[in-house]
Amino acid sequence: MVRQFKIVAIFEIMLQQPQPVKIIECPRDAMQGIKTFIPTDLKAKYINAILQCGFDTVDFGSFVSPKAIPQMADTAKVLNKLELDITQSKLLAIVANARGAKDACVFEEITYLGYPFSISEIFQVRNTNKTIAQSFELLKEIIEIAHKHNKQVVTYLSMGFGNPYGDPWNVEIVGQWVEKLAGIGVQILSLSDTVGSSTPEVIRYLFSHLIPAYPQIELGAHLHTTPHQWYEKIAAAYQSGCTRFDGAIKGYGGCPMATDALTGNMPTEKMLSYFTQQKVSTGVNSLRFESAYNVALQIF
Repeated sequence: MVRQFKIVAIFEIMLQQPQPVKIIECPRDAMQGIKTFIPTDLKAKYINAILQCGFDTVDFGSFVSPKAIPQMADTAKVLNKLELDITQSKLLAIVANARGAKDACVFEEITYLGYPFSISEIFQVRNTNKTIAQSFELLKEIIEIAHKHNKQVVTYLSMGFGNPYGDPWNVEIVGQWVEKLAGIGVQILSLSDTVGSSTPEVIRYLFSHLIPAYPQIELGAHLHTTPHQWYEKIAAAYQSGCTRFDGAIKGYGGCPMATDALTGNMPTEKMLSYFTQQKVSTGVNSLRFESAYNVALQIF
């Protein structure tokens, strides 16, 4: 009985310690909406600077139709210019169909395939030209393709925190979809604040309920924010047990359909400042991050 009490006490102490976090830097998300084509060499320079920072993962490009996202048409060329021998960061590429998944799987350097799955019918059709039902079947296929090539799939649950299109949305619907996704083998699931509509209350509710309910899934936060809401969103997610966070330097990028023009990706520098303040380990080297930050200013 005493031994059991000691084990419980030690576990409680561990839970009280600041939990280290994974930071996923997303230059792809930051760059893809820029209409002027960014030269391949400059993209590679930027991503190489990011790769030296110590991020867990770098969302560097996408294998999608060049007509849909012209800025990412040179993803394979960029990949060939990356200095991967001097980094421990893993690479993630976004795919939108089976062909894109197969194209990405050709490259051994890529660890993760990212797929945007929306619980909004309207947004799913606009984003991938598929219904939710079609997208669900496609995700099954992409997971199968990834497993055959020893890769993992990161599923992004678009509209995870709200829906501006009028489709039915509540936290119970989110929970139902997480259950369905768990059933087809989703192991990494990033709840995506697609248009910046999340509130601390919803963020806190979802992570505090979903994380203990699905211990087999690594749940992450892909948050969008205005300049004045970032702190409360990060704090709500981290304090509710989330330890996986997406960001982009200076908050560049984000969803062009957001109603507030000031809404963008979660600024990585803001996240790092929060976790430094909380004495939470991120693995990111501050001096190398400053160098990457300066290269970003050349692009944006």
